[in-house]
Amino acid sequence: MFYYVSKIAWFFATPSNLLISLILLGLALACFRRLRTFGIGVSLVFTLATIALGLLPLASYILLPLEERFPPFRDDGKPVDGIILLGGSVEASDSAARGRLVANESAERVLDTIQLAHRYPTARILISGGGGTVFGDGAAEAPVIAGYFKSIGIDPARILVEDRSRTTAENATFSRELAKPREGERWLLVTSAWHMPRAVGVFRKAEFTTAPYPVDFRTAGGSRTHRPFAFISEGLRRLDIGTKEWAGLIGYRLTGRTSELFPGPQASQAGGIASR
Repeated sequence: MFYYVSKIAWFFATPSNLLISLILLGLALACFRRLRTFGIGVSLVFTLATIALGLLPLASYILLPLEERFPPFRDDGKPVDGIILLGGSVEASDSAARGRLVANESAERVLDTIQLAHRYPTARILISGGGGTVFGDGAAEAPVIAGYFKSIGIDPARILVEDRSRTTAENATFSRELAKPREGERWLLVTSAWHMPRAVGVFRKAEFTTAPYPVDFRTAGGSRTHRPFAFISEGLRRLDIGTKEWAGLIGYRLTGRTSELFPGPQASQAGGIASR
């Protein structure tokens, strides 16, 4: 039930969808003579808000704390037993239709996992990502990525496929069931930097200790954070991502899926030599 409620609620609460809906609402009100002035005013206000939120760096300010919560992975020389790749980087249905891997803007998750697979040739690779939509089951992402990994020469014996999960919380639960991590093993967790706090939170809740390996950064940090966007669509897209992630953190904490509102690094994750 949580899955369906969250998906439907977020469809209407997504900033870009909400702004367009409010503009259309204003136009609809303007069709009534008594509400004409008010309706035009509503449409004008939210049209200007759409332009401002798309061009101004508000989205960068929202994303930056998420992306800087965990530092880049540091290699302290200890062996790596496993690599967990969370889904969200491949369009599974499109890949099936095209007969080839169709990646999206989070493709860096896949690219960095390939790099790690070569850097740690004995590590197992667990790909977590099922299908599912609000109105039915979609193609699972994990088997598509697994097939691609095999096609580029990664040993199939190293690959574990978790294709049931539809949410980040299920990623953690089902991954632990499949990996059966032993005490002392070291597993890297690969996902987008802006998604890492929530991902780490649910893996901790599932008692699956991981070392965060953030990728797919959407902010540059420093003074570049204050730069406006060149395209309205770019700013709105990042605003959607950032607000969704903060909403996810709050929702997961309120429903007990994480034990912290804003999970951060633990002392055991500090130290070592930068590996990236």
